[in-house]
Amino acid sequence: MRSARAAKSTWLSPETHVNKNRKQEWILAAFVAAEILLFSFTGRNFLSVTNFFECIRLAVEIGLLALALTPVIVTGGIDLSVGSMMGLCAVTFGAFWSDGHFSIVAAVAVALLVSLVGGALNAVLISRLKVSPLIVTLGTFSLFRGVAEGITAGARNYSGFPAHFLYLGQGYLGGVVPTQTILLVLAIAGFYFLLQRTTIGRGLYAIGYSAEGARYGAVPVGARLVLVYVLSGLAAGLAAIVYVAHLGQAKSDAGTGYELIAITAVVLGGTSIFGGSGTILGTVMGLAAIVVLQNGLRLSAWPTEVAGISTGTLLIVTIAIERWANKEDRAQASPALRWSLVGGVAALIAIGVLLFHGSQSANQGSVGAGKRVTVAVMPKAKGDPYFISCKVGAEEAAKALNVDLIWDGPTGLDAAKQNELVQGWITRHVDAISVSVENAPGISTVLREARAQGIKVVTWDADAQLDARDYFINQATAQSIGIALADEAARVMHGRGEFAIITGALSAANQNLWMDFIRQRVAEKYPELKLVAVRPSDDDRDKAFAEAQTLMKVYPNVKMLVAISAPAVPGAGEAVRQSGRKDVQVIGLSLPNLCKPYVHGGEIEAVVLWDTKNLGYLAVAAPAALARGTLKAGASSFEAGRLGKVEIKGSDIILGAPLLFRKDNIDKFNF
Repeated sequence: MRSARAAKSTWLSPETHVNKNRKQEWILAAFVAAEILLFSFTGRNFLSVTNFFECIRLAVEIGLLALALTPVIVTGGIDLSVGSMMGLCAVTFGAFWSDGHFSIVAAVAVALLVSLVGGALNAVLISRLKVSPLIVTLGTFSLFRGVAEGITAGARNYSGFPAHFLYLGQGYLGGVVPTQTILLVLAIAGFYFLLQRTTIGRGLYAIGYSAEGARYGAVPVGARLVLVYVLSGLAAGLAAIVYVAHLGQAKSDAGTGYELIAITAVVLGGTSIFGGSGTILGTVMGLAAIVVLQNGLRLSAWPTEVAGISTGTLLIVTIAIERWANKEDRAQASPALRWSLVGGVAALIAIGVLLFHGSQSANQGSVGAGKRVTVAVMPKAKGDPYFISCKVGAEEAAKALNVDLIWDGPTGLDAAKQNELVQGWITRHVDAISVSVENAPGISTVLREARAQGIKVVTWDADAQLDARDYFINQATAQSIGIALADEAARVMHGRGEFAIITGALSAANQNLWMDFIRQRVAEKYPELKLVAVRPSDDDRDKAFAEAQTLMKVYPNVKMLVAISAPAVPGAGEAVRQSGRKDVQVIGLSLPNLCKPYVHGGEIEAVVLWDTKNLGYLAVAAPAALARGTLKAGASSFEAGRLGKVEIKGSDIILGAPLLFRKDNIDKFNF
């Protein structure tokens, strides 16, 4: 513990800490300049004015959180709950506007009031009850997200907001500057003044240096901590409103993971995680480094996960260089630290070389019929085995049809990430975009923007709103899927008994439509079948396994589990196998290769699916034909490479009837 005199001196001279951070800021500025130089070569349209302001748009929500977290971390604290608070404020706003029939202004006021109450809860527990900020905010991290999911039952999304509200997140001032830029600029100015130009800010530095010493220096420690945590909650509430206006939807998972990115920006900017030092300018620089990196990688057509690797490397290297630049630290540096620094710099250089090489090779299409076009294809979750199988067909189509293929998407179900990727493709000005939609209202606005820019838009596997795309690739009609599953369940159960459904996400529009047709078919033709429960698996095999176990215990008379998500079918099959129950069967929608062991083992009776390779092939062939002008609005069919003539009904491109895989034929298929 430092002496009260030292703490008091620190309180009176925060400029000392500001000066210490200048070196880190200059180092970070050099890295930002290097990023800009690199991406000006590798990222198409990176140096455009439009992309500059798009970077600002992408920075607003994270920026509001990072700015508010800077004084929190300066005091030696932490707030892990800001992302969850965003989710709670988003659904509060949506619920009061939609269900409570409040005006937009009143609903915003209620959401911000909730954010203030949440921030005050953190503040009281930390400042009055002396509980560790890490423990408190870790608890409210779960609390706020749990309340948000409780309000929506984890499934409901609020959308349909009026245009004047959406203008906050989607509009432009003068046709160029994103509307929310004003909010970010005001927040930067406000937090800069608070932290670095007031006695309150001096007190925050003193608290971070030594809270006990600050008390001796007559700093009201408790009141100052209340202030920073309440401001942190308020910033999360404002970020939630901007988030909803940007995406056009309010859902409980808003802000998921944002707290970690915001903290990274703060620490990258030179704020000590132990407290006592840090600047707003440093945080802005850290935010810029992250946003430019993510945007540049997107425009260079590199996978989204590279951003995480690069951000981590950047954080480690900048901190190491800052220490190396300090004479005292350099004198004490071990050989291991020196080699770590060299290795980190080498890693950044390697990433840069790979980016340049990748961007060059990405522009080299194969020889084939028609002019070369660039098609960006997005799965719902690129780590899902279902979409991995689709990718094989997409790559085949790209080679055969002279298409430069960009295949990228979230690693999990993430509507916000889908929007960000589409926005990047608009800036890159690809010829066509093909999306498997996670949330129709959320992505439709940005898809309309793509169409307005002359980019052809196709949806596949799951649809957007009708005016947001040119065509939808319908792998099989929802009715045919629902009927096939209901009929197969009735056959196995001899037309009577209880069954349960394990879906992917409760908010997935296509899966909800399949379930509607299952219910309709059962009501019309199989009155002795009874649906007892519907449970989500979030497209996760382990969660499907756990849900299947629970269903068999809670509903002991269940004889059939109908799983309508690719990972859920083998997950349910494993649960049945481990339970030893021979009276329970599984059917569902999945890949044959995932289910073969359970089909031959007798746990899975049948798998219903379409040819996923053909679906992936069509997800490239259709947008490519649109971009070349060989597929036009109102067509009844079009030539799709090796698939031949494909039928079109209205604006739906029909892949074909679903296939049924059983023990006698499943080994004939390999996907």
